[in-house]
Amino acid sequence: MSSIRRTIVSGALALVAIGAAQAQQRPPIGLFGSPPDAMIFYVAHGPADSCGPGCSDWIAAEGAVQWDSYKRLIAIVDRQAGRKLPVVIHSWGVSNLKVASSLGRILRDRGLDATVGTTEVAACAEKADAECFTLKRPGGPLDARLSVSNLICDFACVLTLAGGVHRSLPQAAKVVLSGRSVRNRLAPNIPAEQRESLTEYFGEQHRKYLNEMGIAPDLIDIVDGIGEGGRPVVIPPSDWARLHIVTPQP
Repeated sequence: MSSIRRTIVSGALALVAIGAAQAQQRPPIGLFGSPPDAMIFYVAHGPADSCGPGCSDWIAAEGAVQWDSYKRLIAIVDRQAGRKLPVVIHSWGVSNLKVASSLGRILRDRGLDATVGTTEVAACAEKADAECFTLKRPGGPLDARLSVSNLICDFACVLTLAGGVHRSLPQAAKVVLSGRSVRNRLAPNIPAEQRESLTEYFGEQHRKYLNEMGIAPDLIDIVDGIGEGGRPVVIPPSDWARLHIVTPQP
């Protein structure tokens, strides 16, 4: 198992989940090897109470969680000069679940709140996705509004959301948990025995992480029960509080 752990640390192997697809692919945010649709972070500004009582500024997190996404979250948070802006998550596509947990830990360590929503940037109106991406890439601030229609929070979203000190979900959102699979971004062919060991290892890491974040163990039991390629499970709003996906509102 020691050789497997060394491979995990290298960042090549990861447990991933397939979330909601996006109609268009944005250009890669990084240099060579950075995949399209990788998660970006930028500051958005909206009308009073846009992101909650007394909240008009937030950090938008949108895209697929990739191997280097945690670096970009740290960078945008460090630029806020001590302001603890809530993070609004909109994840899609194939996401690295290990890194999603890392994003959650960053939120918890920095004392940040988290929720889910689609950030609609005013300057992006009638612009192509690639043009809008160019506007967002520097990190904002950008005038925007939050939309809560047609929201899907997949397992990567839940793992990130779990790190929020206070976490909330709009009632219109859907929490959709899917199966997981092991991927190697450097070498796609993983032996079955290693795949099984890694799936078990990562599963235990997710269980430990969610327990530390205060999420009920039932949630990871649901994910484990889906298996690779299994039918996704929708968690109804009536179970969000029971599973501690959301925190009690003050």
